[in-house]
Parts: sequence; C-alpha cells; structure tokens
Amino acid sequence: MDPIVKKWSEVPFDTPVPGLDRNGFAGDHMYVAKVFLHPGCEVKVHSHPSEQMSIIVSGRIKWFLGEERREVEVTAGHVLHLPSNFPHGVIAIEETLIYDILSPVGPMGVDSQKS
Repeated sequence: MDPIVKKWSEVPFDTPVPGLDRNGFAGDHMYVAKVFLHPGCEVKVHSHPSEQMSIIVSGRIKWFLGEERREVEVTAGHVLHLPSNFPHGVIAIEETLIYDILSPVGPMGVDSQKS
C-alpha cells in the first residue's frame, strides 16, 4: 500500500450536531478527525467500539466520563485516552479544537446523534 498525503484544507467538513464541525480521514486501522467545538456545543454521552485518543489543541471543554458521568474539565495541552466501549460526552465551554484518533476505524459516537 502506498502512503497517502492530504492537506486538511482539502478534506471536506461535516456538522453531525449543531456547534460541531469536523473533517477527517481513515487509514486501514485508524481514523483521525479534526474537531471544532463552538461554545455550548454538547455531544451527549455515548460509547463506541473504537479506542479513542483526544488531543486538546486549544480551548476548554468539560468531559462526562463513565457510567457515573464524572465531570473533568480540560484545556489545551491535555490528552485523554478513552478505552473501547467507555461512556463519554462533552460540552464546550470555549471555542475548542481537538484531534480525535480512533482505532480501529469506525463511526464516532457523535455520528449516532446526527439530527
């Protein structure tokens, strides 16, 4: 298989829920998404089979983690690891940029919340 080179500006955006804009692409075993969350954007608690790494590049968000919905506020410079099938959700406090990496490739939880 040959390597793939893409420019983020050429990868189409979608808006699966109000206040969340993302673009991303998949390889054979992982998916990477550039996710922009606008203040007040809420992604309801969900889970998915893929393991997820979330790298917070800028902004501030509150995560709701686990069955107990433990609240954790994170800012730029944080990295969050979510095991497969782990319940999680977010609400954006500020304009926030996150890179999400999922493995194996599969739909993001927000895809099940599309309106």
